Amino acid sequence: MTIKEIQEEIIDEFGMFDDWMQRYEYIIDLGKSLPIIDDRNKLEVNLIKGCQSKVWLHAEYVDDKITYTADSDAILTKGIVALLLRVFNDQQPKEVLNAEMDFINEIGLKEHLSPTRANGLVSMIKKIKLYALAFQSKLA
Repeated sequence: MTIKEIQEEIIDEFGMFDDWMQRYEYIIDLGKSLPIIDDRNKLEVNLIKGCQSKVWLHAEYVDDKITYTADSDAILTKGIVALLLRVFNDQQPKEVLNAEMDFINEIGLKEHLSPTRANGLVSMIKKIKLYALAFQSKLA
């Protein structure tokens, strides 16, 4: 599935909810299904700077695609990172780097987060794309 197709699927899913309380609950549920990051990857270097809570993000390049794993000590943040990984996992670096992030605005996520969580969201996306850039540069 392409990044755009996954984002469209997420937009459709969020459209089924009547209000933001239901959407928050859905995001929290997504976090519960996030595959647990290996403890050996819960390192300072994998912590995302700019997040209100602790968020670890690790990436590996396998079979021409990036596999991300993550964790957070906050349930809502864990759900947000799960949403991002759903979009970017198992994609090629070039696709991650070129991806538009329109779905975040379309589902209203950023406007329904506190300023510090919104900054954390931006920091998560930057780190995801930095990993993609690093893997892409190794290919060149």
